Amino acid sequence: MSIDVNASVGEDQCSSEMSFCEICMEAKAKSETRNSTSKCSHIYCSECITKHIEAKIQENISMIPCPETNCKETLEPHSCRDIISSQVLDRWDNALCESSVLTSQKFYCPFKDCSGMLVNDDDGVIVRSSECPYCNRLFCAQCKVPWHSELTCDDFQEIKRGLNEDMLLINLAKDREWMRCPSCRFYVEKVEGCPHITCRYVTIIIGSDELV
Repeated sequence: MSIDVNASVGEDQCSSEMSFCEICMEAKAKSETRNSTSKCSHIYCSECITKHIEAKIQENISMIPCPETNCKETLEPHSCRDIISSQVLDRWDNALCESSVLTSQKFYCPFKDCSGMLVNDDDGVIVRSSECPYCNRLFCAQCKVPWHSELTCDDFQEIKRGLNEDMLLINLAKDREWMRCPSCRFYVEKVEGCPHITCRYVTIIIGSDELV
């Protein structure tokens, strides 16, 4: 039995220059692979790690874990900047900065076409009128709404509570088919008996065109 020594050596050399990526399930040249993090030994191809990062950023995940299921290490932006686009890198950096801010200090611009993240760092000083650094429009830092120059914060909150209560009542009335008295504007419901109610102003027949 003869052994092709040259072939055996060639196969070993080829094997030593290749690495298997468990994500795409392909053998890749070692120059195309890398450790997923600086603290673990899990190796994947650069293309798969790039896609892994992009997918997590798309899901608004800032602490990106190693692709290995049982690995608790996380990837770091500075060690991956050579394989991801500048746009993805910026989004990743911004997401990390945002996640580092305490939830109690974080809120967003109330204008829907802006929604830039803002940080409450007033150090106990009460600030009302403030300008969004992104869209340059005024908002109330206390109520977290566009600036209400004609109202105090207390007045605005009272009106807001009233509007919320009115909407809840209106929705409840629709669900239960309550009628509204045209005189006193109170909602009424026929539970039993004849179709009449006695309003503080006038007697009305439930179901008549006068009820709205």
